[in-house]
Order: sequence, then structure tokens, then C-alpha cells
Amino acid sequence: MKKLLLLPFMLLVLNQNATAQNSRYVHTINVDSLFSVLPECYFTFPVTDKSEINFLTNIISIDNFKDNQVYAYANKEEFKKFLQLNYAFSILEHNGTNGAQDLRQSNPGDPSIQTTYNYYPTYPGYDSLMHGFVTNYPNLCQLYTVTTLASGRKIFLLKISDSLNVHKNVPRFMYTATIHGNEPTGYILMLHFIDYLLSGYGTNPVVTDLIQHTDIYINPLGNPDGCYHGGNSSVNGAVRYNANNIDLNRNYPDPISGQHPDGNAWQPETVAFMGLADTLHLTMSANFHTGSEVLNYPWDSKAALAADNAWWARVSYMYADTVHNHSTNYLVDLYSGNHPGVTNGYAWYVVHGGRQDYMNYFKHCREETIELSTTFIPPANQLINYWNYNYRSLLNYAKQSDYGIHGLVKDSCTGTGIRAKVFVNSHDFDSSYVYSFLPLGDYHRPILAGTYSVTYSAPGYISKTITGIHVANDSTTRVNVMLSPIPPAATIITQNSNTLNSNASSGNQWYLNGNPIPGATGTSYIPTQSGNYYVVHTGTCFIDNSNTLIFVFTGFETMASSNENFTLFPNPAPGKFNILVKNPEEQFSMEIFNSLGQSMFKEELPDSQNAVDVSMLQSGIYFVRMHSVNSDVVLPLCIY
Repeated sequence: MKKLLLLPFMLLVLNQNATAQNSRYVHTINVDSLFSVLPECYFTFPVTDKSEINFLTNIISIDNFKDNQVYAYANKEEFKKFLQLNYAFSILEHNGTNGAQDLRQSNPGDPSIQTTYNYYPTYPGYDSLMHGFVTNYPNLCQLYTVTTLASGRKIFLLKISDSLNVHKNVPRFMYTATIHGNEPTGYILMLHFIDYLLSGYGTNPVVTDLIQHTDIYINPLGNPDGCYHGGNSSVNGAVRYNANNIDLNRNYPDPISGQHPDGNAWQPETVAFMGLADTLHLTMSANFHTGSEVLNYPWDSKAALAADNAWWARVSYMYADTVHNHSTNYLVDLYSGNHPGVTNGYAWYVVHGGRQDYMNYFKHCREETIELSTTFIPPANQLINYWNYNYRSLLNYAKQSDYGIHGLVKDSCTGTGIRAKVFVNSHDFDSSYVYSFLPLGDYHRPILAGTYSVTYSAPGYISKTITGIHVANDSTTRVNVMLSPIPPAATIITQNSNTLNSNASSGNQWYLNGNPIPGATGTSYIPTQSGNYYVVHTGTCFIDNSNTLIFVFTGFETMASSNENFTLFPNPAPGKFNILVKNPEEQFSMEIFNSLGQSMFKEELPDSQNAVDVSMLQSGIYFVRMHSVNSDVVLPLCIY
């Protein structure tokens, strides 16, 4: 990074002009004029050392880095900050407006050629195509509107499944494209891929197998406002950013830089996709870009290798190798080992706030970025070439979501599904573990061949570790697990004055001398005689016996009918009796229980002497409980 010439450059920026010079570039930039046509600019500049990118990536939107040369985008405010750094730079022709317009046509009028996918559709044409898939294949696909933007344009998501309204025990996979509006190669490839899957089901065995074993979600156009910035009739005039001039692929929560790494509020598109990730619980996904030809796997934001780095390399090599078998000099940017067309993201250049790291770190989904073409908007008549290069790899990559360790995690008592953490011991770290999901409790863990020990855990359940789980590459190992609920705390009964209480809030059955007391199923019980009392606590999948408590009525046999606070008279009582309250300042309540501990009668005691009519009660032995804030007394009463 060059030294800052603060005073001259601050003056120039204040005048909305800046000059950048070195032996290669000489430009005078009027910032207002630069942004008078488009809300963003595309430019390039050299750096002395790659480490400078770690700082620059938080100021501008870097699109590529090659031979110490940075290619980047910026909106007006970002570019003004960049100018203050005093880098020599050159403005490039914006790639959303270059090229011959006749090669990027709108929907042809002849509907018979709408599925040749050698053109860029109008926005209404795109809308029509997406709804047309559902019309033509109603049993194989459903169309969702993830959100409607302020412009009225929609972000669509198409689900493809052979059981549309059933939650199946299969992985959930997504392809999404054109998060940058001026990178529509993936947009057309995804329309073509949808058509290929739907038309091939039942006749193409690879397609049929994929749909039967995977729920597939496809979003062809993640940034419709950027793609159709020039108007709904053409992608000519497309821009990278959204309608608010924000780079959506820098707008996600980041494992290093926090919730808002770009300093901007989450955009409507970002919020929509975050909600989508919460709902779908994806196993794998990929996000398509253009500007290079390379597969970029995690991480983008940090140098540490992912726990599944070896798996990522293998899957990416397979994609690239298959492409190379069907193309010449394509997908050969960058290198990972001896493989062209594959790179670790951080090894290429640092990105904060990208979709890829968000999905991997926060959503436990395996997502990578696939750069499909060095030309941002290829001529429409070349789109079929990119399809022919990539479609086999698109199928193979999606199929990887069904390989590895898969199964169900259920409650051993009820058999219902559980949301459990699935952690591969001595392997998982840095958010690489996955979760099972409701309602089935199904989990899907792509992983490299090996023998693993896996721990399954969930709140309220006893964790279980399964060892010796053998996995082969490109195959599925199924492990179903039953987790037992953690038993509740031991049931304990205690005595409070003349009342016995259980710490179990439900499921109580009181026992006296080994025999159940009929009707005594509450959390408390007032004994009617001396003896050995305990509770049998019954819950889902368990039975627990409490401690045994010996209860003795002192003087019960003499029918004592008074104490220091109360007197009952006459006792025995002929249908009526009186209660004498010796401390009438306190507010007491009176409750009468039968010999089973069941409440028969209750009222407040307003006076110092209270007449109580019990003529409705049958003859027998009862217990009168007087209760206040400071007192709780039980006295026997005989009614004849």
C-alpha cells in the first residue's frame, strides 16, 4: 500500500475530482461524472503485496485478483473512500453494458424456441418460464416467491421432488445464481437445468435417481433488480449491486467480521435468503458467479482450513475434471494442487460477508461458489456451450448431498423425531457439524471416506456415541439412532404440618402401607391415619417410586379437637359444629377432607366464632384444616 498524500487528495475529493498516477496509469476522475450513468464503477489497480487485500476488501467489492492486480467494483461512497488511499488505478468499461446487444436478445416471439436457452429472457419472459414449469409439470415442481422487491420483481424458488407435499428422509439441495446482477451465465444454466430435470424424470435414469433421492431447490436469479437495471426488456445495462447500490455478496453475517461486515443493513434480498436457509435446512448448495472460471470452496474469510477441506477438494476436483473431459481450455483459472479450476477461497482473495461462508458457518450447509465464465455476460449464442461443459457436473455435485452418513434421530419412548446435533468426533470443529431436523429427525452429513465415531446429542436427552461408522466415497451409510430422555429428578415427598407434598407436578399416585389410595393423585395429600406413605410417579417412558415417609397423628385416637389457636365443638357433631378462633385478627380459611384426603367443603372464617353446617356430609370421620399465612392446623372431626 502506498503512503497517503492526505492533504492533496482530500482537497481533490472535496472538489469531486481525483488524479491517480504512476508509470502505467494516468487518469483524471470526476467522481460525479463517473457515477452519472451507472451507480457503480469497475476498475483495476496493482498492489505491492497480496496482504493489502485484507484491508481493501472492507472498502470496495473485489471481484478478482490475478498477478498482483486487483479488479473491483465500488459505489460512489466506496469509491471516494478508495481514492483517499492514493492507489494508481484505471477505470474499466463496465461489463454490464459492453458487447453487441444483438447477442443478448429478449424472449423470441416464437414460443417454440423458448427452451433452447440461447438467449437472455426479458423479466416478464423469466416470470412466464418459471410459472410455465409448474403448469407443464405440476406433480414434480412447486414455485415459491421468496420475496417481492420494491421494484415489483420477484425472487423465485422452484422445488423439484417426486413427493412435493411430503417431508421425505432425503437431503435438501439448492442451486442459486446471479447474486451479482451482471453475472447471468448461471441464470440461463439454471433455467436449462430445471427443464432438463423435469423433462428427464422417468426416462433419464440419472435424473430420475437424483429427484427420487433429493429435494432440489433452484433459484435462477438472486438479484433481479441488478440484472434488469437497464429495464425489464433486456439484461443490457445490468449492474453488480442491487437497487440500493449494495453488493449482496458482502452483505451477509460473517464468521470473522460479525453481523454487518459491509456496514450496511441487511438488504431485502439478504433477509429473504437468510429466512430461506432457516426454513429449508439445506444439506448442500452452490452459488453461481462469472468473471472467472474456477470453483471456490470455503473459507473465504479466514486462512484456517475447513474441517472438511479434503472432502471439499475432492468434490471440487470431480466437478472440474468432468468439465475438462468435455471442454477445451475451460475452467482452468487458478490451481489447487495439480488441478486447474479449483481454489480455496481465502487462498484466492479475502471476502467478508459472502453467502458461501454464511451458509457454511451459520447454517451448517456445504456451499461453494462456482465461477462459470470469464466473460461476465457471454454472447447469447455461446450459452449452450457453457451448458454442454457443465451439466454433467451439475448432476454429480447435487448427487454428493446424498452420500456420507445419513439417518434418523428419534425419541426412544415416543418414536418421534428429534432435532439433534450430529458431531463427528476427532473431526468436526468450527461449525462443521450438522443437525437433524423435524418432523422426521433426519440428518445428512456428507463426509470423506473413513471410519468415524459420531455423537448424537439433544437438550433433554442422554447423548449417544456410535463408533465404527464406515463410509466409502460416493456411497451412503445409514445410521438410525434412538435417544432416551433424561429421567426427571427423583420423586421426593415431604411433610408440611399435616400435609404431605410431592415434588412431581403430575403423574402422582399416593400409597399407604403398600396400597394405592383411591383418588389420591394430586401433588399433595392430607393423611387420614398413621402409616407408611409414598408416591409412585408415572411419566412418559418411566416409573419412579418416591421415598417412604412415616406419618403419625399424635393424639389422633383421642379425637383431640382443639389446640392453642382453634377449638371445635361439639365433637362429635350432630350435623353442625362451631369453630372458635382464638386469634381473630388473622384471616383463616377452613377446609374439610374425608378419610381419602378428598376436599368436601371449604369457606373463609370471618369471625372469632363460626357455626358450620355439615349436614350435607355423611356420618364418619373427617379432618378440618384451618389455614392462614402463619398457621396450618388439621383437627379430626366426627359427624353423626
